Amino acid sequence: MAATASSIVFDDIFTINAIDKEGKKFDRVSRLYAHSKNYDMDLTLDYNIELFPLKDDQSFALALASSLARGDPQAGASGTDGTAEDDKDRDVWRPDGKGRRGLEEDYEYVMYGKVYKFDSGTSEIVTAYASFGGLLLSLTGSYRHMTSIVLGEPVYVLMRS
Repeated sequence: MAATASSIVFDDIFTINAIDKEGKKFDRVSRLYAHSKNYDMDLTLDYNIELFPLKDDQSFALALASSLARGDPQAGASGTDGTAEDDKDRDVWRPDGKGRRGLEEDYEYVMYGKVYKFDSGTSEIVTAYASFGGLLLSLTGSYRHMTSIVLGEPVYVLMRS
């Protein structure tokens, strides 16, 4: 039951290697290239520079989550067993501030999207791709660190500096 307690499917600290190395294509969007400290992963991510300004060599925390609902008993409705999660996303976040507080409270930048593709480069190294309303993410590294990322499933990317 402890495995279902957290909705976070990936979490690491990344350091930016480059931003817009192929040139800038949009006014408010940049593409960052970063490498993780703990799991030796490579990340490419499009993000809104007005909402979350970043610069070369900066480090940031990135998490991927299947839900914004927290895994602790205080965040969920009482009586749930953690497996069905009937209302796991209901009112977790609402723009009017009236929803339950979730993982978004711990991060500065959050996007919602979908995992749309997996590429297996070698037997050990894979790449997961997700789209967040046209802003793209690719995460490459050992499949062992991405076993909880599911093709076709919704995903939240959460970032903080």
